[in-house]
Amino acid sequence: MWSTSPAGRVVIVPRVDARRDIEDRADVERLVRAFYGRALTDPIIGFLFVDVAKLDLEEHVPVIASFWETILLGAQTYSGGAFAVHASLNRLAPLRPGHFERWLALWSATVDELFAGKRAELAKAHAQRVARAFSRRLQGLAEDPPAEGLPPGGLTITTWRS
Repeated sequence: MWSTSPAGRVVIVPRVDARRDIEDRADVERLVRAFYGRALTDPIIGFLFVDVAKLDLEEHVPVIASFWETILLGAQTYSGGAFAVHASLNRLAPLRPGHFERWLALWSATVDELFAGKRAELAKAHAQRVARAFSRRLQGLAEDPPAEGLPPGGLTITTWRS
C-alpha cells in the first residue's frame, strides 16, 4: 500500500492485518452469527436451514457456539452428537457432497474475513474434517446410488417447496 507524504513524495506503508485470532466465546459467537448470516441466504444451501430444518437461529447459535468453543478453546461446553441431527435432516432432503463443499466454502470465507491465527486455521481445518466425515457417512446411508449425469457434488435442488 502507498500514500503521499505532506512533501508530495510517495511513501510505502506496510499493510497491517487488523484481524486477530479467535480468543473467547464472544469471538466464536461472532463467527457463528456471521456464518449463518451468509448461509441462511445462500442460493445453494440456504433452503436447508430455512425451509427444511426451519432453523431457529437464536436457539441454535448457543448450541453451535458451544460446539466450536469446545473445539477451538477447549471449553468443554458442548455435549451432544452433531451427526444425528444431520442424519435426520438428510432424511428430509438428501445432503449431497456439494452441499458440504458449499458449507465449507462459506465457513472458511467467514473465518478468513474475521480472524487470522492459529485458532482460525484450526476452525477451518476442523470444519473440513467434519464436512468430509459427515458427507461420507451420509452417502453411505443413502439407499439409492447417485444418478448418472448429475453435476459435480450431485446438486440439483435450488429451491425447496413443501
